[in-house]
Amino acid sequence: MYALIDCNNFHASCERVFRPNLRNVPIVVLSNNDGCVIARSNEAKTLGVPMGAPAFKFKELFEKNNIQVFSSNYALYGDMSHRVMSLLTTYSPEIEIYSIDEAFLQFKGFELIDLQTYAETIKKAVDKGTGIPISIGIAPTKALSKVANRIAKKFPKQTGGVYIMDTDEKRMKALNWLAVEDIWGIGRKHSQRLNAYNINTAYDFINLHDDWVRKQLSVVGLRLKHELEGKPTLSLEIVKNKKAIATTRTFEGMLTDFESIKERVSTFAVSCSEKLRKQQSCCNVLMVFLHSNWHRKDLPQYSKNIVVKTLYPTNSSIDIIKYAVQGLEHIYKKGYHYKKAGVLVMGITPEATKQFTLFSSENPKHIPLMKTIDRLNTSIGQHKVKFGSQDIGRTWKMKQEKLSPRYTTKLDEVIAIY
Repeated sequence: MYALIDCNNFHASCERVFRPNLRNVPIVVLSNNDGCVIARSNEAKTLGVPMGAPAFKFKELFEKNNIQVFSSNYALYGDMSHRVMSLLTTYSPEIEIYSIDEAFLQFKGFELIDLQTYAETIKKAVDKGTGIPISIGIAPTKALSKVANRIAKKFPKQTGGVYIMDTDEKRMKALNWLAVEDIWGIGRKHSQRLNAYNINTAYDFINLHDDWVRKQLSVVGLRLKHELEGKPTLSLEIVKNKKAIATTRTFEGMLTDFESIKERVSTFAVSCSEKLRKQQSCCNVLMVFLHSNWHRKDLPQYSKNIVVKTLYPTNSSIDIIKYAVQGLEHIYKKGYHYKKAGVLVMGITPEATKQFTLFSSENPKHIPLMKTIDRLNTSIGQHKVKFGSQDIGRTWKMKQEKLSPRYTTKLDEVIAIY
């Protein structure tokens, strides 16, 4: 059996852990630079706040309904997620951390254990240990555990936040209830195509012929169909390094000169290389992009990206800055007001198995140098050691006017009791 553990309204719940007065109060959390709504409490959903709502357009609604607005507190959410996942690992040795607020557990060899009682124990332990409420769905496959979790979350009074789909009767009832667009892995375009064939529920979907599903939705769709039929085809992904790493930012203002943009792109390249080293990987390809402000219709518009192949696998900040700047030189054009840029590293391979070419290789001095820089930045403060193409006196600061304290990761921001 598989269990999907999902933190309920995770971002809002993190804020409530340290502010009990916010219980039952509508909460929204905003994206980078306080742009759009990326998380909503149930109360905010009831008031009609849609996902992705531009904050400036809904300001009046927020004020009228006393909706509490928070900037994304990545340090707090990341640490709270780590605490939840650490607790979950004590209940099963097989765990896949699917996202910041979701994890799959596999209960292999648990045949003699009452899973209802066991799941309720997990729920209470996470609530007591972190203050984060969770829902648990248990079923014979990963896809069905997603469905079970949806039922646990949708009907908390009837299920107590735990639902076990352990019979065919329960499975068929759930699939008849679940809309096809709500199936895990069925995107908007696929659901529209299925609706056009009068396939409206998950039950309709599993009654399709395998050949038709494979032709229309590829082998991925066929695996999903088998999962919903109760045939396990998706295993846990225990170790999952990122296959691509991106650092993109919207500028505080609009930039026009090459040197200012070069400084930003260099900083993004450093961020990507640090993430590569953290997961002990190297990249073989970079993509650099640049675009103007699409909201300024009075200004000329321009958007361009370029892919740059490295001569050898690397995670050296020096090398990645060099390639990123080379790419920027090819796509930058004068006369435009640029609002956003980014660096994406791809073709990621393990650092331990990187292969060099005959006539080019990484400077051997870079490896100990990067280790020293990472160690210094970890011990004395993030980004204290910088590279020549970066602005030494500048730190990237997003617009976060409604940022809550980093209660669990910053000593001078912990709750004080007098």
